[in-house]
Amino acid sequence: MGLGGQETSSFVSDFLEKCGGYAVLDGGFATELERHGADLNDPLWSAKCLISSPHLVRRVHLDYLDAGANVIITASYQATIQGFEAKGFSKEEAKALIRKSVEIAIEAREIYYDKLQSRRPVLVAASVGSYGAYLADGSEYSGNYGDAVTVETLKDFHRERVQILANSGADLIAFETTPNKIEAKAYAELLEEEGIDIPAWFSFTSKDGINVVSGDSISECTSIADSCKQVVAVGINCTPPRFIHGLVSSIRKVTSKPIVIYPNSGETYDGLTKQWVQSSGEVDEEFADIVIGKWREAGASLFGGCCRTTPNTIRAISRVLSNQKSSAINEDA
Repeated sequence: MGLGGQETSSFVSDFLEKCGGYAVLDGGFATELERHGADLNDPLWSAKCLISSPHLVRRVHLDYLDAGANVIITASYQATIQGFEAKGFSKEEAKALIRKSVEIAIEAREIYYDKLQSRRPVLVAASVGSYGAYLADGSEYSGNYGDAVTVETLKDFHRERVQILANSGADLIAFETTPNKIEAKAYAELLEEEGIDIPAWFSFTSKDGINVVSGDSISECTSIADSCKQVVAVGINCTPPRFIHGLVSSIRKVTSKPIVIYPNSGETYDGLTKQWVQSSGEVDEEFADIVIGKWREAGASLFGGCCRTTPNTIRAISRVLSNQKSSAINEDA
């Protein structure tokens, strides 16, 4: 929808105020598509369902809305013009599929609203996965793109998709699983180009709780996001829960923008075998109850889940935040 004259800096803060101070994101998308029967063993990953089973995409959005999500993220993470063309689609067909990801999410929101007496705030965030996600070789979890890939390379790769999503009807763009500072720079420069008028958040991924996965400093990456006026939130996704508290603290030292947090379940993805390796399984009630409080205290205000989390995880997060809001209201009274 673009900024529509609204101050970029107040976009998320106004939304958070309507939500009661804290907002709930959705959870793992591919996880749920697979649970509903989708086969995602494909370079397009969840974007494959935009072609083969859009009804499942809609179903997963509705499952997360029913679980209490205030933000639903589109199935466009791995939806690229280049990726669709490699599958034999024309450029126009590829563009239509990218737009379709937003159309399905908006449709799900309307279906959900039709069931309710009142409309709680729900935003549609158009997902943009990293260059490594398009490569489908696990490099979004290493940030190692090679010396030949520059900021300009990445801008050229992402530009048209970002332009499509900026004009698709989405409320904002979620630049997700950002593995290095050069991709953050590319995103920031793209957002400042003419014709791209939409709020965005940048979320980074880490495997040590100190740096992003490439080894670049989380503080340096946050500074890039903070300096871009169209970035309305900064955060972390697809990172084990045990690292989140320290990362939130590091981000808060660099920016006053809202912090968005949606970790994975605590398992580790092996990019070579394309399998998730079981670890501590920090999910659902424990995930929500014990950790959300710490992340709130550290300064985060938007909470959800990434890979291997489910509507049950989001329902638990929503319940914990709702209880905390109620407690705060009672204390004020």
